Amino acid sequence: MAQQENQRDRERFCCSICLDPLKDPVTTGCGHSYCLSCINTHWDKKEERGSYSCPQCRQTFTQRPVLVKNTMLADSLEELKKTGLQAAPADHCYAGPEDVACDFCTGRKLKALKSCLVCLASYCEKHLQSHLQSPPWKKHKLVEPSEKLQENICSRHNEVMKMFCRTDQQCICYLCSMVEHKDHDTVPAVAERILRQRELGLRRQTIQQRVQDTEKDVKLLQQEEKAVNGSADKAVEDSEKIFTELIRLLEKRSSDVKQQIRFQQETEVSQVRELQERLEQEITELKKQDRELKQLLDTEDHNQFLHNYPSLSPLSESTHSSSIRIPPLRNFEDVTAAVSQVRGRLQDILSETETETLQIVSPVEVLLPQPEPETRTDFLKYSQEITLDPNTAHRGMLLSKGRRKVKYMRKKQTYSNHPDRFTDLPQVLSRESLTGRCYWEVEMVGHGAGVAVTYKNISRAGDSLECGFGKNDKSWMLFCHVNRYHFDYNSIRTPVSGPVSSRVGVYLDHSAGVLSFYSVSDTMTLLHRVQTTFTQPLYAGVWVCYSPGDTAEFCKLK
Repeated sequence: MAQQENQRDRERFCCSICLDPLKDPVTTGCGHSYCLSCINTHWDKKEERGSYSCPQCRQTFTQRPVLVKNTMLADSLEELKKTGLQAAPADHCYAGPEDVACDFCTGRKLKALKSCLVCLASYCEKHLQSHLQSPPWKKHKLVEPSEKLQENICSRHNEVMKMFCRTDQQCICYLCSMVEHKDHDTVPAVAERILRQRELGLRRQTIQQRVQDTEKDVKLLQQEEKAVNGSADKAVEDSEKIFTELIRLLEKRSSDVKQQIRFQQETEVSQVRELQERLEQEITELKKQDRELKQLLDTEDHNQFLHNYPSLSPLSESTHSSSIRIPPLRNFEDVTAAVSQVRGRLQDILSETETETLQIVSPVEVLLPQPEPETRTDFLKYSQEITLDPNTAHRGMLLSKGRRKVKYMRKKQTYSNHPDRFTDLPQVLSRESLTGRCYWEVEMVGHGAGVAVTYKNISRAGDSLECGFGKNDKSWMLFCHVNRYHFDYNSIRTPVSGPVSSRVGVYLDHSAGVLSFYSVSDTMTLLHRVQTTFTQPLYAGVWVCYSPGDTAEFCKLK
């Protein structure tokens, strides 16, 4: 009863704005009381509207009311403070639907500050004091407020579950460990927790290490992005400068050619006009003489005719038109033809430049590492159809009709000359370039054969190391003898162990730089794996022994 009265006193002497006990209480014209600072702040916010109202009854005042101190209320508050009046908890201190409520509060419950795993109860700040101050309760285990405390009680024995059964992987009480779980592997729950904590600690270390490693990868990718952007921007800037200079040179050359043509045009036109003027002057003179002659011829008086005849001017020397040299127009046509030839050569250069540029700036995959397939079915998902290029085949190699199979022949084949052909070594390349992820298989019959991949720019003429598969840094080859393997790269030979099979599978992940060779029979066995960086598209190749009848065939997998 006393507690309820105290609660009513709190509500009676609290400011309805701040919900705390009144400080410097003042009364409005409508009779309601507030803290002086609270009501002034409230009306300061309303001042822009030009009207003031009571926060409780909403009575409106046209002018800001004069606040008067409530002396009686202030005295009553002083008396109540001496009797222990405390500030009322704010609304946010009370437990809501989603909060854990104090189990010991009566009426409106406050939020729990802690839960006790021994008492299986939750306490607000006030009721928690006994756990913090009383020695017997200080040993209790306090945790963050929880609504699941009852889950710690055994439903069969109504006891706290302090044991853990490893056999059944569940928490149990002590009585359970003596009865239902008597023969099971049971330990105190705290011991199991310590063990699991260690496991989680190790797992966290693994996760944190992976985070660090991944962050390093991200940083490397960011640096790579920055480098790519910087390189690309500089290439664009330099290319623009070069092409601008080239355009300027072309414009200057165009201007020079135009100037030369116009100069030649003016020179020849001047000569033509000069000659034309002379001829026109000659025509005028001849016409004048013709008129004089006609006039004399028309004279009827014989004596007058004879008298005027000696006074005729002599006929000037004739300039026949056949002696006039007219500059041939084909001179200017030759200039046009020469410019056209320059344009053709420039187009060829630009076309070659475009091809080289496209090869250099071809799309590059930046991917997270992909796991290598494990079963043959997985490998077949990346199967690549491969045919052989007859223009690369050595003349001792006969290709099948479908160009999948090659056979070494004693008689040389009548292949035409081609710069891509291997002249001295029994080798042949695929028509298809290999990028991305791909897989193929080669079936071999005879004394032995080499299964290889190579860059296209491997040398072809002669039998030097620059031409042979595995003898340089442009090619990789697994050589398959009748009863053994070895791997060749850059003239370094590595013995390879594994089950000998007539069929070899090759897996390539170009962007990841992975090249793997497998012995294929009922199962697939890894023979050799290469981890490197491929800088160009690759081509599949085979090397066949100098034994007539030996064959190598790219298998059809789909």
